[in-house]
Amino acid sequence: MAELFSDEWMKQLKDAWNAEPEVKDRLAEIGFNSVITCGFKDEEQPRGVFVVENGECVRAGTYNGEEPDWDMRADKKDWMKWVEKGIGMAGMGMAFTTGKLKFLKGDFKGMIKDPRMAGPFVKSFGLMKQIGAE
Repeated sequence: MAELFSDEWMKQLKDAWNAEPEVKDRLAEIGFNSVITCGFKDEEQPRGVFVVENGECVRAGTYNGEEPDWDMRADKKDWMKWVEKGIGMAGMGMAFTTGKLKFLKGDFKGMIKDPRMAGPFVKSFGLMKQIGAE
């Protein structure tokens, strides 16, 4: 099992994303393009980057200065809880409301109100549970 947000882990997430029609195909239907970064709240830079073009993840790995459209941060213990147990729509809303999940970039409120984006977003967290992490 790879370390959370390591280059290897991000590539495993990319493979899981591209193999999941409820994520990749749903986002392709709306022409979703984005640079997504993720990491820990107490760090200046994100750890991982995920580049999506027309719903498909075309590149993932260690963050290397890319300008994100979305930058998600949480404490490691919270990330690990979501990786181990998953998180649903209600849990995600609660994590955002309580500040456990922060968006340094990106419009969480707008995204979560759009079912074409919200469903795949929540499912993408389920992919993290599939691959696990150290």
